[in-house]
Amino acid sequence: MGCCFAEIYPIPTPTLPLKGREKCVGMFKLALMRAGGNLYAGSSGTCVMGSRLRGNDRGGGCSRSFRGSVMVNKMTRWLPAIAAAVAATVSTPLMAQAYPTKPIRFIVGFPPGGATEFISRLIGQKLTQSMGQQVIIDNRPGAAGNLGIELAARAAPDGYTLLLVAPNITISPSLYKKLGYDPVRDFLPIARVAAVPMVIVTPGNLPTPTLKDFIALAKAKPGGLNYASSGVGTSLHLAAELFKLQAGVNLVHVAYKGSSLAMNDVISGQVHALFIGIPAPAPHIKTGRLRGLAVIAPQRSLTLPEVPTVAEAGMPNLEVTTWYGVFAPAATPRAIVTKLNNEINQAMQSADVKERLATQSTDAIVGTPEDFGAYVRKEIAKWAEVVRKAGIQPE
Repeated sequence: MGCCFAEIYPIPTPTLPLKGREKCVGMFKLALMRAGGNLYAGSSGTCVMGSRLRGNDRGGGCSRSFRGSVMVNKMTRWLPAIAAAVAATVSTPLMAQAYPTKPIRFIVGFPPGGATEFISRLIGQKLTQSMGQQVIIDNRPGAAGNLGIELAARAAPDGYTLLLVAPNITISPSLYKKLGYDPVRDFLPIARVAAVPMVIVTPGNLPTPTLKDFIALAKAKPGGLNYASSGVGTSLHLAAELFKLQAGVNLVHVAYKGSSLAMNDVISGQVHALFIGIPAPAPHIKTGRLRGLAVIAPQRSLTLPEVPTVAEAGMPNLEVTTWYGVFAPAATPRAIVTKLNNEINQAMQSADVKERLATQSTDAIVGTPEDFGAYVRKEIAKWAEVVRKAGIQPE
């Protein structure tokens, strides 16, 4: 039997003209579609929510004979879903206009003093100025950045918790069997904001002045050369593994707790190579304590103009970038994501931000959430293939 399951908000015809009644009906119809039901308008101007009607019930609203306990029970069952749908329909644009009304927390999954915090503070300062609310940097280091990511994944999707990510969020899914988040399912991309080209460095006294010379020496001594990284699963580690696959060489991995320790042992000659972002080794390359074999970028770096690109050095397909981006928890309203994307893009295009990034050999990036999402999915697939081919066992 077809029947109504609720009659909600009778609207007398004199107090609401036809156009107003039509608007009311349209709003509730959209809300009820989200809740999984249908909406009908009675001839008296009543907005009625109900199941599909049959026979004489169709189009005439609810028969009074159905009012009573059955209708109350059905309305009680459906009202929470309907109310939530109406709230989402009406309030989301208004909420985005008012957002933010309180401070925003910016989670960084690494210790203070690193590149992630530097970039998050640049963005945070700009958002504080443009949006009128303080942005608080919340450093949550641990487990190669995964502790901070997991914390952000569990945060309320209201726009008041953001996450600054690095390539580890696209690498970890292939390295850990039990990961407390899914980078695609649990987050919404907001914007990719910056990128730091990597440079391949060796000790200044290693007799390999070019990348081709280094590859030739590695092939002549399989397993006789090694490379340093800032830890298993970091972008420095996976960049070297990708290089090994493309160059066809066998280098032994030496993992350190941080890139500074790794670089110091390359300077001393205890380790033979390191793949690292340009800012840290640049001064040592200029003094000769390190040798830059190639910049992993399409063009030469303004910081190290004397160092060739990997394409110029004979490896045109080696593509690795240390990038940074902003995520929000999944289910964050789309209007808020769009607003944040616009604000962050404006920040990254400002002259003072570009100038400060340039001092760290870092490029500012602007783009849409869709651009960033596509980039993240591509990176996940790339690193999954590297992990598989390199035989790196997930932990």
